[in-house]
Amino acid sequence: MRKYHLVSGDAHINEPPEMWQALPSKYAERAPRLEHFAEGDAWVFEGSPSPINFGNNINGGLPPEQCVPWKRWEDVPRAGYDPAARLESQNKDGVDAEVLYPTPRQSMAVWATAQRDPDFHLALLRSYNDWLAQYCGHSPDRLVGAAMIPTLGIDAAIKELHRALATPGLQTPLLAQWPSSGSTIQSGDDRFWAAMVEINRPVSIHISVSPGSNGDDDPNRTGLTARGELRHTVTPNNCLELINAGVFDRFPKLNVVFAECDSSWVPYVKEQLDNRFQRTSPTLRPKIKELPSYYFDHNIFTTYITDYYGVVNRHFIGVSQMMWSSDYPHMGADFPNSWKVIDTHFKDVPPEEKHSILAGNCVRVYRIGEPK
Repeated sequence: MRKYHLVSGDAHINEPPEMWQALPSKYAERAPRLEHFAEGDAWVFEGSPSPINFGNNINGGLPPEQCVPWKRWEDVPRAGYDPAARLESQNKDGVDAEVLYPTPRQSMAVWATAQRDPDFHLALLRSYNDWLAQYCGHSPDRLVGAAMIPTLGIDAAIKELHRALATPGLQTPLLAQWPSSGSTIQSGDDRFWAAMVEINRPVSIHISVSPGSNGDDDPNRTGLTARGELRHTVTPNNCLELINAGVFDRFPKLNVVFAECDSSWVPYVKEQLDNRFQRTSPTLRPKIKELPSYYFDHNIFTTYITDYYGVVNRHFIGVSQMMWSSDYPHMGADFPNSWKVIDTHFKDVPPEEKHSILAGNCVRVYRIGEPK
């Protein structure tokens, strides 16, 4: 079995034009397409109010003056869509494996088609999953794919879960909404949680389910509100809903990874949730078996990109619950100097704790390198 020293719990691909050319012929005229604009290239999705540019999704490792939202497709690094080139980029950065997510704004466009045209939504989503399975299947011990799950109800979610994860390259489902496709957890979701425990894989959520705007509708970043800087602010509510709904009491072996939300907020949230829980009348408390912090320590995982204070406060967060993230090739990446930053942040961290956060936790939870 491969030895892992640095594993990214959150990295991304760049969807190539040929991905959508695999759609059924009846959708050929509706397929997402790459168009040229004066500012740069962008994706045009049916129903999307504006073209979707991708500059900030390929700016990792570039100097700030080059980190602009509009780029040409020729600027996209081959590693974003060519698995052989991806392994070369991993080697260059000293990374042994990555959990791979889609481009956020493009994946939101795919999920948004669910209400307008469920069949088209499913075709788009399966086209993505099939392409990613092939991409990650090139080296499944180093490329770990997160399969998009349809937002068409629990039956469709479970069907695509089993179809997608039957491939070698896809190891985890990526939720945009709760499994029954609601904005709140429902009793029918238990079928999905049970399936996850049975296959012994984690549920992955990129920042949050049912995400709000968070500034992402401002592709040129001209507004005054936060964008990626405060991406963690929605995540605690999702965690609390899972806890208060009793999901982890019914499925104590269920693991949920919240990616790209960082980790420093966890101790404060644990303290506040426990404090309010204990101050609330027993007749009004959520019907859970443990204090809320217990579930953060046993079932909930977070990935961080740059979070020095998270490393310093790792014992309050839980050394076993943290995962490092490169975010490559997005603008948060330190590529190709990830180890330079890591060595500075982990200067006084014991080797076993350092290994857990940088590789061990991710390998264990995602079962990276194990045959299916």
